[in-house]
Amino acid sequence: MPDLDQQLEFGVFPTPDARRIPDLLSLVSLAEVEGLDLVSVQDHPYQDAFLDTWTLLSVLGARTTTIRLAPNVASLPLRPPVVLAKAAASLDLLTDGRVELGLGAGAFWDAIVAAGGPRRTPGEAVGALAEAVELIRAFWAGGTVRFEGEHYRAKGLHAGPVPAHGIPIWLGAYKPRMLRLTGRVADGWVPSMGYADPPALAGLAAVVDEAALEAGRPPAAVRRIYNVNGSFGTGSGFLRGRPQDWAEQLAGLTLEVGMSSYILGTDDPDMVRRYAAEVAPATRELVEAERARRAAAPEPDDGAERVATGTEEAVPEQEFVEVRHTVAATPDDGTRLSPSMPWDEGARPTAPDGEAGRHPEQAQHLVDIHDGLRSELGQVRDVLDQVRRGHLTVGAARSVINTMTMRQNNWTLGAYCESYCRIVTGHHTLEDRSVFPHLRRSEPGLAPVLDRLEEEHVVIHDVLDEFDRALVQLVSEDGTGRAGEEVLEGVQRSLDLLTDTLLSHLAYEERELIGPLTRHGLS
Repeated sequence: MPDLDQQLEFGVFPTPDARRIPDLLSLVSLAEVEGLDLVSVQDHPYQDAFLDTWTLLSVLGARTTTIRLAPNVASLPLRPPVVLAKAAASLDLLTDGRVELGLGAGAFWDAIVAAGGPRRTPGEAVGALAEAVELIRAFWAGGTVRFEGEHYRAKGLHAGPVPAHGIPIWLGAYKPRMLRLTGRVADGWVPSMGYADPPALAGLAAVVDEAALEAGRPPAAVRRIYNVNGSFGTGSGFLRGRPQDWAEQLAGLTLEVGMSSYILGTDDPDMVRRYAAEVAPATRELVEAERARRAAAPEPDDGAERVATGTEEAVPEQEFVEVRHTVAATPDDGTRLSPSMPWDEGARPTAPDGEAGRHPEQAQHLVDIHDGLRSELGQVRDVLDQVRRGHLTVGAARSVINTMTMRQNNWTLGAYCESYCRIVTGHHTLEDRSVFPHLRRSEPGLAPVLDRLEEEHVVIHDVLDEFDRALVQLVSEDGTGRAGEEVLEGVQRSLDLLTDTLLSHLAYEERELIGPLTRHGLS
């Protein structure tokens, strides 16, 4: 099954190591600050070095506000469905609807038996899982539950509480019976690298799709979640190269197999940062660009002619009018916050004149990305403004940020702003390496504009570095009084210059590239 047009999501899969609790909690906070969508935790109650999954998820839910939480996947033989349903519903209410439930039929049977669980045959394990899904959903519906199965029973159970939202159920599945069950009843399918490597995914997904269709469900009703691992560097192989290599490989799985959620197994903060700030946005851009290209592609010409019959009249060809979407560049009102700019805006070259092309959605994609950058820049400015409005010193600012929605400490301000800097750099890198070379080949007369845009990318990178350094000083400064005020003033000056250069650059880029992008697309 090719692309199912599901929204891309990215998550993290940390080790629930009881010996490294501070690192674990810090990693999840970082994942949320960096904008990841999911944190999921493996469930092995018989593993003496691991924290209990539900206890850990509850603590993570209390320490976060946006990132979604899931066991990946819960060991059903050691988690009675009614108790599991109540735990998930309770946590969903406590976290304002941020829980998803991954279920596994069971593995490591000797360990399960050692913990007091049953030993099931493969057929029994699949049957028990099917019963559990039905019983859990009945519990979440509330009311009185009566259920009689081979493995589980409920006799007049007063079910509740009802969760805050419809909790999606993922199933970890590899064998045909489990895959067919997933297609029939699950909201998500979650395989893992090592058990199902990329070449195997298409065949496994086909079984899920076929079962979904037989059950009267569209294949897209089953979300495709992939647990992945990798390393950044110059190696070859799946997820073993540069962030852009990762993005291309993940985009390929989305467009060719239908995978849509990628959960990275790592305990390394630097991996989390790069994954969130470089891989995720680049993957989204590649997928969105290809989806837009496919949507704009003309219908295949099968050679058939239209024939008017009965009382219908043939419509002359000239009566059809093609309506095209017009893309507008974001205006630049010339307002500047800094006393001077690092470049001469009046010396910018302009693009040659040309007619609008047939692909306005490609240019609109660029504007949409820029709108996201502009919006997030506003958020960065708001974060700093919150610090400055209520506190005169860095020391006092550090204490008040504990009450801010942006998270728990002044480090978070730095992490949030650092994340934004990485997003901007990643967008510019993608343009320099992919979009601009494509436009150079397609429209040679555009070279002076592209040269200037690349030069401005370098300048903005330097401005971002200056902003980073100012943030480092803010985070590490322990002084109070006038020294603290001076640090905040330095951060504000750096942010004002970033605002001026970035907004000016984005407006110029749109002004000059919208026409060429409608003619030639992004890639």
